[in-house]
Amino acid sequence: MSHPRIPCEFSLIRYVPDPVKDEFVNIGVLLREAGRPESAQVRFTRDWSRVRCADPEADVGWLEAVEQELRARLAQGPIEVAAVMRMLEENFSNLLQVTEPKACLAESVVAEMETLSHLYVETRKQGRERRRTGRQAIVLSMRQSFETAGVWGLMRKRIAASMYTRPGDPLRIDCGYRPNGVIRMFQAISLEGDLEAAKVLAFSAPQLSEGVARVEAATLELTAIVEPWRKLLGKDEEESLEEEGAKDRMEQYRFGVETMERSQIRVLTVNDLERVAETAKRELRV
Repeated sequence: MSHPRIPCEFSLIRYVPDPVKDEFVNIGVLLREAGRPESAQVRFTRDWSRVRCADPEADVGWLEAVEQELRARLAQGPIEVAAVMRMLEENFSNLLQVTEPKACLAESVVAEMETLSHLYVETRKQGRERRRTGRQAIVLSMRQSFETAGVWGLMRKRIAASMYTRPGDPLRIDCGYRPNGVIRMFQAISLEGDLEAAKVLAFSAPQLSEGVARVEAATLELTAIVEPWRKLLGKDEEESLEEEGAKDRMEQYRFGVETMERSQIRVLTVNDLERVAETAKRELRV
């Protein structure tokens, strides 16, 4: 026996890098049961490749922060789609736009959100999916782990180092949270190829620690999340080490890890993320 479907309304949230050209990328879905503003939910993409293709200078961290702001607004109480449209127009200068609501029938709001995101927002896979590598893959793994633990929405994102070092510092830390007198920050660092990011973080760590103590009256625990050595090779370690240049890559990997550790940065791999997320869940009392 089939269950009656739920009348719903949905709107798409679009990133519009150039309003003059009227070019856009769908980045999110706003969904609610018809006539029930309090049921509204929002979901943004987890794959920003199309946004970066349309606008290489796009600030993905800012877009993720917008999603969190929308979630917070919806959690405060019922809000009409028209109000969301006005808020985006007033605050983001048409860089983000919301389409007029469209009707749909859903088995459940959760299932419909998944379907709409797949149809309109997420990148369609053609042929074999390209494997994400480097920092992009680490950031995605980090976010997924914290989301699974239910703490991503409680964490600070894209933390400006300039708050703690000096004005003009361009460094931003991916995410962090504060349990009691400790501030834990996490930065995705790829040791595949260019080690500049590891050196920048190591250089910045002492100033960050001093700034956190001064501004927040707290101790900083800065953690770099890197890819495991075996993952970096992509095959059996012993076989890979026989390849030309593999030993050089391993030495570079060790150099990156040791450089950060000498600056009191804790270095973990993506294999440790489940444990890290569970600690965050416990400390944030989720």
